[in-house]
Amino acid sequence: MKNLLIPLICLAAACTAPPNEAPKAPPNMVFIFADDLTYKAIAGLGNQQIQTPNLDRLIQGGTTFTNTYNMGAWNGAVCMASRAMIISGRSVWNVNEFRQEWVAGRGLDKTWGKLLESNGYETYMTGKWHVDAKAENVFQNVVHVRPGMPSDAWNTEHIRERFKDRSLSEMPIGYNRPLSEQDTSWSPTDPRFEGFWQGGKHWSEVLKDDALEFIDKAKGSDQPFFMYLAFNAPHDPRQAPQEYLDMYPVDEIELPESWLPEYPYKDSIGNGPDLRDEALAPYPRTEYAIKKHIQEYYAIITHLDHQIGIILDSLESTGKMDNTYIFFTADHGLATGRHGLLGKQTLFDHSIRVPFMITGPDVPKGETIEEDIYLQDVMATSLDLAGVEKPDYVEFNSLMSLVRKEQEQGPYDAIYGGYIDWQRMIRKDGFKLIVYPKIEKVLLFDLVNDPKEMTDLAADPAYQDQVKQMFEELLQLQEQLNDELDLQPIYEGLPSS
Repeated sequence: MKNLLIPLICLAAACTAPPNEAPKAPPNMVFIFADDLTYKAIAGLGNQQIQTPNLDRLIQGGTTFTNTYNMGAWNGAVCMASRAMIISGRSVWNVNEFRQEWVAGRGLDKTWGKLLESNGYETYMTGKWHVDAKAENVFQNVVHVRPGMPSDAWNTEHIRERFKDRSLSEMPIGYNRPLSEQDTSWSPTDPRFEGFWQGGKHWSEVLKDDALEFIDKAKGSDQPFFMYLAFNAPHDPRQAPQEYLDMYPVDEIELPESWLPEYPYKDSIGNGPDLRDEALAPYPRTEYAIKKHIQEYYAIITHLDHQIGIILDSLESTGKMDNTYIFFTADHGLATGRHGLLGKQTLFDHSIRVPFMITGPDVPKGETIEEDIYLQDVMATSLDLAGVEKPDYVEFNSLMSLVRKEQEQGPYDAIYGGYIDWQRMIRKDGFKLIVYPKIEKVLLFDLVNDPKEMTDLAADPAYQDQVKQMFEELLQLQEQLNDELDLQPIYEGLPSS
């Protein structure tokens, strides 16, 4: 039945094509997904410390959305929620309820891969998965399915229990480091530490090889294809070959402007030292430790960039690029020292904002769009391009009307963010309101004048109306998105203007 879909699609296209014009074949889709890549970790987006020539190539060859967000997460593994949303089209709290259907083997026909497959696409997947549904039940061709992160000793229960008591000497190798410039307890280039080196070849290189094999198979076929290429990089342990480390001498690394030795509210927002991501560097944060982590972050990103370049070259060699769309984004960002934090479990831009690029035959080159979107809009966008009607349960939106300049305003009046019951956020009209429910703390940032989110305006009498208005809209978003966390008492306790 699947093989009959292609001629049927072509026949339908022929019925609507103008006289003497050949029907256009459905376009190919290539989705390239990074892990933990913050929105500023690309040279072409303004970071002059890093080298990313191939991601820059996507920026120059297509359209970039500069305000792209992940909606949130129900646990510390933020990538799980991000990926569940992206393959289901459901918002964060709705997909958290729905994902149990996948465990039971139900609802798989409603996933991204299956929707395209049912419309004539051959689907491929390799790399990080970390979703409750089995990858083999979503994609037709699957190889090298990777877990949430490369293995390390943290995942043993006795280490977790000991760390709760702050027994730093008993922590696994690779954590609470470096303690000084003389600390050589761990090396990102040494295969003995496994992680990305497990199996003998760096996982980013394995994924690149998988992609080349898929592309070689697809180039001889007239069937449209959908490739889901999910890198684990640049997630920790941030490992790369020595040549990439050498590109970033530690003494040339600049500290983030918002660097702090310790975030004052870390324990009240679920970002204390017992959170795995935050355990990677010592407390209080030292300048050297943060520079070292940034060095390793940049090195693995540049190594990732190199693999992406080889994939792009291979795609171009097929002769199919005039009917192929490429999407690039990441599941969420990463703090790497900003605000005294390391991970992705906050609602600051460094942790929820990601790069997002689209290239394709009718996509303007070198353009940027500032409208606020969610990274999960990529699913609806691909369905739009494939001529597939968006199902009612898909809550995200196609971006093609923005890309084609058919409209100027984006699909969202405001951007919502939620992390477990520790944090809530709304971003609108250049301002961001963050709520820390456990301590009834409210913060307000002017993102136009303070993009690093360093100056809290919530207590300023001049902004009381702004705080109240945004909080009201946050409550409305909660209701729309089935967020059951009760913030009403905090709202009622706001000072009057």
